[in-house]
Amino acid sequence: MSLHPLPAAEALARLASFSAIIDARSEGEHAEDHLPLAVNWPSLNNAERVRVGTLYKQVSPFEAQKIGAALVARNIAGHIEREVMDKPKNWQPLIYCWRGGKRSNSLALILGQIGFRVHLLEGGYKAFRAAMLADLPLQVARLAFRVICGPTGSGKTRLLQALVEAGAQVLDLEALASHRSSVLGVIPGQPQPTQKRFDTLVWDALRGFDPARPVFVEAESKKVGNLTVPESLILAMRASPCFLLQLTDDERVALLLEDYAFFANDAAFFCQRLDALTTLRGKAVVEGWKAQVRTGNVEPVVRELLLRHYDPGYAASTRRNFARFDQAEVLVARDRSMEAMRELARGLLAAPAGP
Repeated sequence: MSLHPLPAAEALARLASFSAIIDARSEGEHAEDHLPLAVNWPSLNNAERVRVGTLYKQVSPFEAQKIGAALVARNIAGHIEREVMDKPKNWQPLIYCWRGGKRSNSLALILGQIGFRVHLLEGGYKAFRAAMLADLPLQVARLAFRVICGPTGSGKTRLLQALVEAGAQVLDLEALASHRSSVLGVIPGQPQPTQKRFDTLVWDALRGFDPARPVFVEAESKKVGNLTVPESLILAMRASPCFLLQLTDDERVALLLEDYAFFANDAAFFCQRLDALTTLRGKAVVEGWKAQVRTGNVEPVVRELLLRHYDPGYAASTRRNFARFDQAEVLVARDRSMEAMRELARGLLAAPAGP
């Protein structure tokens, strides 16, 4: 038998060396968060976990363990039949559960008896999360960020996409958070990940960057939708050099109508999101906007949202939060097209690296 317990910090440093990373927790626990690239082989699925837990509390631990053992054995047999038969002898998985207990040990024991070299994450997911959160500020500290600022609709996301195309390092927090970072930033059909999942996604992105090259990131507040940006990251962003992206008002309106087309196509959803602005803008204003939306007159509503809601105070707020905003290099996009953003991206990457 070949079982090798690994402390969480060592496992983090060696993630790329394992043939597979196996999460033995239930599918619900896995969905909440998991190690990068982990596959889910539940020792107990959601319903089984509830059943065993209920028995444990209402009947006895002994009865629960008997039922649990039968379920775990049956599930492990299924995983082996489906997933392991084609694996070579040098296949080396890392296995974990919630705290490194029976669920991961049972799977590891059988795989080890087959003859595989099996690594067990000591302390399970709980230890991984503690080690990851401790490592995240270290990952931030080794990187140099360049912050793309600009009012709503100026094309910041498109510029980030163009930078990715050009080979730049980009941290797209809104993509990781499945949210466009404003009151109207909800993306239909794309629920936000949990805070734990977001933290792991950010950490995983950061650890993949080369510290010798800058990392471009969009200026964000502390929250992207319902998710909080890790404190070490937001502090580093706020102290980093900035670029100010500018686009004409007409182009900004047109860009938003393109990128938020689902609002124009779903008046009820747009009106529901506008309700969130009642406290700030007053009921009469919001009801006026909603009336226009219901008649299909979306363009003037978008224009007013930009000029009356988003733009006022933008520069002051950004200046207050980003220490180097006053020294920002201005980037003027000729229009909202991706080709215009590609031109800016090429210019940014061709320029000498700043401090």
